[in-house]
Amino acid sequence: MMRCPDCGGESAGVQCDYCGLTRAAAELVMRRRLIWRTAWFLLGAIAFVPVAQFYPPLELDGILIFMGIIFFLALGLAVWVERSARNHRDVETLKRIYFGFVPFPWLLAGLLFVNGRFDSPPPVAHEATVVSKFSMRGALKNQRLVVTSWRSGRRVERLPVSRGDFDRFQPRDVVIVQIRNGVAGIPWVYGVYRR
Repeated sequence: MMRCPDCGGESAGVQCDYCGLTRAAAELVMRRRLIWRTAWFLLGAIAFVPVAQFYPPLELDGILIFMGIIFFLALGLAVWVERSARNHRDVETLKRIYFGFVPFPWLLAGLLFVNGRFDSPPPVAHEATVVSKFSMRGALKNQRLVVTSWRSGRRVERLPVSRGDFDRFQPRDVVIVQIRNGVAGIPWVYGVYRR
């Protein structure tokens, strides 16, 4: 018994008993659906990067690394599903796992946006000293201030800041970092000011 690549129904014959498609036609429909969902996934991954800058989480680097791992894992799974379907293997389980990854960038972007947008308690101020600065060029420019950490067990914090803040502060400047806790419990950088 093989599963239909399109609907997932079990079928012993050439034609699926549930959707009425032949194996070749079902593979073609499944590939088309795979392409559309991959496009939706890629659009979400691209949209995630600027959305994460609106209310930048304190652990933005870790979140971006996690999203990158999910991104390449999902794309690798999509290629595996397509190759398996092309070789006439059962793809139902792999297809369902991949389809579960598709809304992930959209959900994570929405979570980070809601976390900052609907955060109502006042920010908590911490004093820190600028250790160094980091700027990444490209389409989506990224500037970070590396400051001494106020959290136990950490030496430095890498704070995402605007271009104006990046140019304004220099190493050895003492700054006030305002952090908000976020609705979802993800702390984010509210602002960086001079003492």
